[in-house]
Amino acid sequence: MTPLGHPVALELTGSQASDSPRLPGLIAGVETEAVPADKGYDSDANRAAIRAAGAVPCVPPRRHRVDPSDYDRHLYTERNVVERYFARVKPYRRVATRYDKKAANFLGFVWVASIAIMIA
Repeated sequence: MTPLGHPVALELTGSQASDSPRLPGLIAGVETEAVPADKGYDSDANRAAIRAAGAVPCVPPRRHRVDPSDYDRHLYTERNVVERYFARVKPYRRVATRYDKKAANFLGFVWVASIAIMIA
């Protein structure tokens, strides 16, 4: 997401699949100073991928972490930009209910909804 909440990359996963392993592919080639993400992305592999991309991980640790990492709480509040994007794309009925059977068609419409949000 850009500071204005415009998506830089979108990728679909299965409903039963975790999004966490997809993080390194999503941040590859994106220049940023920090990557704020929620607790679901707290893993050593994701933190290493973020650092390898030249950014600072801003991910709160999960409760079960033996050695929890520190994170910038003020910077973490910027993650709400992502949540606001999802709130703006949800009114598009095709996105909210996933009418499309094929993933490529659904992802295409998510991009169309994103573009409509950007130009509005």
